[in-house]
Amino acid sequence: QVQLVESGGGLVQPGGSLRLSCAASRSILVYQLMGWYRQAPGKQRELVATTTSSGNTNYADSVKGRFTISTDNAKNTVYLQMNSLKPEDTAVYYCHIPGVGSGHWGQGTQVTVSS
Repeated sequence: QVQLVESGGGLVQPGGSLRLSCAASRSILVYQLMGWYRQAPGKQRELVATTTSSGNTNYADSVKGRFTISTDNAKNTVYLQMNSLKPEDTAVYYCHIPGVGSGHWGQGTQVTVSS
């Protein structure tokens, strides 16, 4: 069972940047797919970005060109670099690894984009 801990959220003005981190309790080299999701108040959780063990990435249309997902295998960490943030990016962001049932989720980190 892997534990995931997200960090890096906070309050940022529109146009600003944040980098989220997701630290895993074990090596992430064993996982073929990792991703970031987000859930805004009153909305369903949605996929933001994924990355595969071969380095292929995929992004929601709403974040393409602004967000970048990456990994540091030595640190067992997945990152989400978020640039040009918009108020509609406000949400709780979750790290996810597919697995049995719903897979593995972190506790989430709050991102608020507001002036």
